[in-house]
Amino acid sequence: MRTVLLLGGTGEGRALAAALTGFRVVSSLAGRVSAPRLPVGEVRIGGFGGVDGLVDHLARERVDAVVDATHPFAERITANARAACARARVPFLVLRRPGWTERPGDRWQWVASVAEAAAAVAGRRAFITTGRQELAHFTAGVARTVDPPDPPVPGVRVLLDRGPYTVDGEVALLREIRAEVLVTKDSGGDMTAAKLVAARHLGLPVVVVRRPPLPDVDVVGTVAEAVEWLTRGSGAG
Repeated sequence: MRTVLLLGGTGEGRALAAALTGFRVVSSLAGRVSAPRLPVGEVRIGGFGGVDGLVDHLARERVDAVVDATHPFAERITANARAACARARVPFLVLRRPGWTERPGDRWQWVASVAEAAAAVAGRRAFITTGRQELAHFTAGVARTVDPPDPPVPGVRVLLDRGPYTVDGEVALLREIRAEVLVTKDSGGDMTAAKLVAARHLGLPVVVVRRPPLPDVDVVGTVAEAVEWLTRGSGAG
């Protein structure tokens, strides 16, 4: 049976693990969330020890293909996986859900980084949904994260919650905290998109952090396309 190493942690990763039959699928999670949603099948948690460690893992586990279904902003993982697969001569695919697109009524400002987003909203009551890892760029506002930031960020109130969210719930929250602007990364997908609809309904501006560029690799946007890539022989052939 051919072995696929699935770099996961996203809904697409869990869906792909469930969709693949006829393969040995091992899902690898980074371990940055305290209680991650686990996919079906084999799961490993934690890093590989950089590119060299991943090269060793690919050889030791006789991996036939690697699919990167990590978060669109997990650029270091993607870069390391690409480099390791190139060295090990293992086919590599990136599964990335499409980013969000502006719609009539949206008031979006695109920026290149979380630091730039923090500068753009300084002085306004911001609802921050960029995750906990770069929260220290902000000095005020309300942030929603899955796990608390460590160390805490002075001046930033943290709400612990996990999607999916509803439009009605997001509208109520934005009103409750008297948000003047929403800050988000262009994560894409439906799980957290309700906040964008809520901001549109309320006429709130949204500062959106652009995705980092992908390296020159095979990329698909859906689970079905990833399954096809693997089964037709372009992957674990």
